[in-house]
Amino acid sequence: MAQRVLVTAGASGIGKEIASAYAAIGAQVCVCDINEKALDAAAKDVPGLKTIVCDVSKRDEIERMVAASVKALGGLDVLVNNAGISGQTAPVETSDPDQWEAVMMVDVIGTFHVTRHCIPHLKKSAAGSIIIMSSLGGRFGYPNRSAYCTAKMGLIGFAKTLSRELGEFNIRVNAIAPGAVAGDRIERVLQGRAGADRKTLDEERAAAMSLQSLKRFVDPKDIAALILFLTSDAGKSISGQVLPIDNDAQTSA
Repeated sequence: MAQRVLVTAGASGIGKEIASAYAAIGAQVCVCDINEKALDAAAKDVPGLKTIVCDVSKRDEIERMVAASVKALGGLDVLVNNAGISGQTAPVETSDPDQWEAVMMVDVIGTFHVTRHCIPHLKKSAAGSIIIMSSLGGRFGYPNRSAYCTAKMGLIGFAKTLSRELGEFNIRVNAIAPGAVAGDRIERVLQGRAGADRKTLDEERAAAMSLQSLKRFVDPKDIAALILFLTSDAGKSISGQVLPIDNDAQTSA
């Protein structure tokens, strides 16, 4: 039977690549996103894609979204918790508390609520799987990105705890820790770091490259391929792990 997959923040970027990859192998895919226009565009680009508008910082919207997604898919086998925001680039002392808390609300609390609503449905699957999107920032602390780093480290703990709780139900849980991923988001991050460090954008890009052995940003398609492997039968013995996909980076951009 084709996998039934829910991807959060799946209308663009990494999430859309993940949804496209699943659709390409015949899975039934539903994505949620806060951006309705992006969802409409994704539905045109990805055949058979089901879409639902949802702000994952709002508990009531999450509950409705999960119920509607499961109904549209006829069940649930795979949950990909991709939704997250980066927050501002600033030292802890001068960080905006509202922006700091917003990162926790989306990245950590939103992931918690999406997951807890999905678990009863995943228990009904013969091979349930949860993927949690962490980051290289979940493995290394770095200056001026305290909210993002704290959130991504917390998600690793969440994934490892879930794997212990859900193993008896044959539900696997793994976290992925990408490094700097090619796309608009890393360009915004580099721009923010350039401002905070009083460097040029080119200097920040060169600094990012100097910290990894493969001199390129991560291809989103490679992240999607890793997730497909982990949630396939080939990954049936892998759970409770944090898998870096970072071009052998030693810190995060």
